[in-house]
Amino acid sequence: MLSIRFYSLIVASCLCTYAVAFGADPAALAKGKKVYLEYCKTCHMPNGQGMPGVYPPVANSDYIKATPKVTLIKEVVNGKHGKITVNGKVYNGVMAPMPKKYNCDDIACVLTYVFTSFGNSKGAVSVAEVRKACPKR
Repeated sequence: MLSIRFYSLIVASCLCTYAVAFGADPAALAKGKKVYLEYCKTCHMPNGQGMPGVYPPVANSDYIKATPKVTLIKEVVNGKHGKITVNGKVYNGVMAPMPKKYNCDDIACVLTYVFTSFGNSKGAVSVAEVRKACPKR
């Protein structure tokens, strides 16, 4: 009988393989996960499911899929407010801007993590893309 630990290793390996297939560097994913767990999980939850009716999910997000990367980068850096529809549900709240303690590399890594995890397949985000979208950062 195989242990839970063995199955966990298989799942982790598959997730890394999946993310790398979308152009994500394993070191960037690790850093992005760290930033996500430090800051983003408060609202979007560790599993990316959000809080129903309050904070939208980032897991399997049709909003992430349909929205251009540059728009998503700007929303994460500058924050967002107002109505959005995610996976058929309307949210009308505020997402605070990323705190200044997070630099362009941190932002690229956390977006890469979200875009290649939780069932998303948006692909990697480069530091250059963050700088271009938000030159004052």
